[in-house]
Amino acid sequence: MGKMSQFGNNLYSGKVSFPFVGRRRLWFIIAAVLVLGSVLVPFVRPVQFSIEFTGGSQFTVSSLSSPDQTLATTAVHTVVPDAVTKVSTVGTTAVRVQTDQMSTEDTLAVTQALATAYGVNVSEVTASFIGPSWGADVTRQSLWGLAIFLALTFLILALYFRTWKMSAAAIIGVVDVLVITIGVYALAGFEISPAAVIGFLTILAYSLYDTTVVFDKIRENTREDGEVSGRTFGESVNLAVNQTLIRSINTTVVAILPVGAILFIGAFWLGAQTLSDISLSIFVGIIVAAYSTLFVAAPLYSFFRENEQSIKVRDAKVRANRAKAAVTV
Repeated sequence: MGKMSQFGNNLYSGKVSFPFVGRRRLWFIIAAVLVLGSVLVPFVRPVQFSIEFTGGSQFTVSSLSSPDQTLATTAVHTVVPDAVTKVSTVGTTAVRVQTDQMSTEDTLAVTQALATAYGVNVSEVTASFIGPSWGADVTRQSLWGLAIFLALTFLILALYFRTWKMSAAAIIGVVDVLVITIGVYALAGFEISPAAVIGFLTILAYSLYDTTVVFDKIRENTREDGEVSGRTFGESVNLAVNQTLIRSINTTVVAILPVGAILFIGAFWLGAQTLSDISLSIFVGIIVAAYSTLFVAAPLYSFFRENEQSIKVRDAKVRANRAKAAVTV
């Protein structure tokens, strides 16, 4: 504990410094590779959308002693041979079957076939239907929610920090988090459901919180730039990121522990599908958000500002003063 505390103090004072800004070209290349890889994931493994987005019929068979998934597929195909089925277990006593849209007659026949296959009463089989128009509404509302979120975020951050460049860097960092998280989510073979969308929006909010804390420290450091601090603009930004590094790591670890418990115990062990959808997106998103704030958003803000004339003049004075001091010594 003492060593960690000393390490944190050294980061805050600048005795130890990780080159977040100095090696930003490398971090940007890594970020571009991750984003490109995430964009290409659907071409290798198509993104799966839940029935709420695609529409279709859903059957749930309860009170089972042995939820064998093959029985469900066979039962559905005895009624509708060409039906596309997706079978999953719900806990240890139920099976969920999702299919293409079925007629009322086929729905009743499949319900009976499932009850017979599993040896349960017909009342233990529930059937529901989601039309394509409802799925389209869910998709449209999700996209609108994301667009409104990003627009309001850009506006609020621009007003709070009084510079659109800091706002733009934060938004690019948020988009980076979203794209990579969805890429990992799709690569893992999970369906994108309304619960997953809620998870995506949650990690965007977390990413912004983390970015705002770091940017607030950057603003504090850069106020005293130039000859007073003896630091260039990029050095002040880098110092701010290092000063908040331990906080970012601690916050990330504390956040992923309960989410990880929900994901690995509640979802994979108990078989709660909704929990797995939302917890996986939050779990991955929290980790990616911490990376994006430190390695993308903060260095990008420094890049946006360093070419401003006033900052270039101030940085030149700092370097000139250092050169004079070196000659004097």
